Amino acid sequence: MNQTAASAPSADSEHPARTSAQWLALIYARIALGAAFLSGIASRFGLYGRNHGYGNFANFVKYTAQVNSFMPAATVPFLAWAATVAEFVLGVLLIAGLWPRWTALASAMLLAIFGAAMAVSMGIKLPLDYSVFSASAAAVLLALASPRTSGNR
Repeated sequence: MNQTAASAPSADSEHPARTSAQWLALIYARIALGAAFLSGIASRFGLYGRNHGYGNFANFVKYTAQVNSFMPAATVPFLAWAATVAEFVLGVLLIAGLWPRWTALASAMLLAIFGAAMAVSMGIKLPLDYSVFSASAAAVLLALASPRTSGNR
């Protein structure tokens, strides 16, 4: 494991030495994805105010029903809470940099499922306009760029 002045602190055999710019780009992607998840949660609990975003959890449950119009109505509260818990956990893990490969893969899957549900229920334009698939693709790239070794967080 040779390191040059431009390499990151710990390169592995799978990922040759990265430049500082590459490491900063990965950190930027992690924080941006994590902050987006946590911002959505803040909105659904009214932390931005009643007139911004969802404003409250009841409105988020209504939105969940719209996005998942193909699901039985009885599953909507579970889906709303499951999405909230998943987004909170993934947001915190992304920002903290814990288990980056698995966290990024789970984020990519969650975003892809959300985008697909939006496309089925509302048409393909909305998930494209809201960059849901772009965020999912960014999470895939983040996962591929993250080390696989168990010693890395």
